[in-house]
Amino acid sequence: MAELLGVAVLGAGHMGADHIRRLDQVVSGARVAAVADPDLDRAKAAAAGLDGVTVHADPLAALDAPGVQAVLIASPGPAHEELLLAAFARGLPVLCEKPMVPDSAGALRVVEAEAALGRRLAQIGFMRRYDAEYRRLKTLLDGGSLGRPLMLHCTHRNVSSPPGFTSAMLIDSSVSHEIDAARWLLGQELTAVTVLRPRPSAGAPEGLLDPQLVLFETAGGALVDVEIFVNCGFGYQVRCEAVCERGSARIGEDHSLLVTTAGAAREEVPQDYLVRFADAYDREVQAWVDATREGRVTGPSAWDGYASSAVAEAGVRALESGGRTTVRLAPRPDLYAGDVSR
Repeated sequence: MAELLGVAVLGAGHMGADHIRRLDQVVSGARVAAVADPDLDRAKAAAAGLDGVTVHADPLAALDAPGVQAVLIASPGPAHEELLLAAFARGLPVLCEKPMVPDSAGALRVVEAEAALGRRLAQIGFMRRYDAEYRRLKTLLDGGSLGRPLMLHCTHRNVSSPPGFTSAMLIDSSVSHEIDAARWLLGQELTAVTVLRPRPSAGAPEGLLDPQLVLFETAGGALVDVEIFVNCGFGYQVRCEAVCERGSARIGEDHSLLVTTAGAAREEVPQDYLVRFADAYDREVQAWVDATREGRVTGPSAWDGYASSAVAEAGVRALESGGRTTVRLAPRPDLYAGDVSR
């Protein structure tokens, strides 16, 4: 049997702990070699029961730990730039959770650093590209049987927002998934953003502008609207409908467990993204491990991460100004030619 890929997981919070479980119990061909988190007790708890794992408070120490051949970054977004650049300096392949880097200037520095290497090392964690329904929709749109896509109607709802969640985070944290999904499904860059704000829901924390309606324009003349509602109160829902010249297609219709008992029927609604997109995360990490063991890098690139951050920044400016805001992207390095449609 070939040697297992030794992975350092940086960040042992909700997402990082789930990836540690996934690498240990679900994904084949890899093992957790090191875990790092500033909260050392949390890192130890996430690594409990795993053989041959070193635990660190310093993420850079984890990169240099014995047996580490690749890195999975699941720490908070502001820490990502330093960690990505450190992985590049060591020649380590990386799977980095979104946002790659929250601010576009930092994200561009990551793009430029990787382009200077002349080879890709980073895959960015836009897991919807690995969801079975999204992949079927992508195949359908690419096949052309429905004609040119005219509009995407998207819905993104969460049960509740965590403490400290801001109005801007509805766009740069939550809608960032729709930003990448729209770019990928349509094969087009997003060029302008407008944000409309209805009266906030009574369920939203004081001062939070929730929900919002975000409207994107694309380079190919399509429109993308996103209803983002992070305190809907009842479940986690993600839906997308593509309206094309000769038909439409819709995904995310909650085909979940239906329980019938005592004269009533009840359908379960997922309560968070780790439930709704569990299979997508599994496929994403497995694809990354398989490619890394073969010396390849696939999936969403650093350019995709940068583009998402740049569009999200424009969206936040649109939210604050109340007007249409143009998206401005730096020139794309040759290393990432064609990445928007992969």
